[in-house]
Amino acid sequence: MPPKSLELIRTIHETDRIVATVRLDLMTAQGRYPIKAALILQKPSYFRLEVLPVIGTPDFFLAASSDAMSIFIPSQGEFYTGKPSAENLARFLPWAFNIEDIVTIFSGAYPPLTGNKLSYESYVEDHVLRVLMTTSTGASQTVWMNKNGTIAKLIRNGTDGKEIYQVLYEDYEPASRLPGRIIIEMVDHITSVTATFTDVRIEKATDLSVFELSAPVGMEIIKLD
Repeated sequence: MPPKSLELIRTIHETDRIVATVRLDLMTAQGRYPIKAALILQKPSYFRLEVLPVIGTPDFFLAASSDAMSIFIPSQGEFYTGKPSAENLARFLPWAFNIEDIVTIFSGAYPPLTGNKLSYESYVEDHVLRVLMTTSTGASQTVWMNKNGTIAKLIRNGTDGKEIYQVLYEDYEPASRLPGRIIIEMVDHITSVTATFTDVRIEKATDLSVFELSAPVGMEIIKLD
């Protein structure tokens, strides 16, 4: 059974919608790419990102749900549709995460660990509670929890036991459920995403139409799958 401590994590509920401005600092083998964007997300797997230019209107729109994703790049006259898989997202953004995982991480929580027979081990380490979750296949993740129920760090390992990525959750405001900054570092120590959030609002919402994106009339749709 999961330890009782996991029930104390300050979570964002599925009826909570996060609306924020986010500064994304993307590091790849090709260089650094700073981006400012408008972000809307809602658990378990609803995500909308609009890249904000210095002047003019947004030139990159991404809207996704659990089973569909649309991307519109006006300046290139391109509209894409496909599944919100890690492979499809990686064609446009430098992270290899499916939509549910990135929504969960950006919500200040840890992504689900799929697999049967999950086992748990927890203990205190440097005044922070460390919880290790392991599946029967060998995949695992470790979560470090602060005393106030927020997450400080996450490390995900593959079935071979090797690290895939780690996430740092930083700059919490007092009594806030959300970190002000999230840093995702891939195991290559080159690729990383630093997301700094401002103007954050948490709203109760059930209308999910904002996570839909339609192609302009007459525009050819490019299939990703």
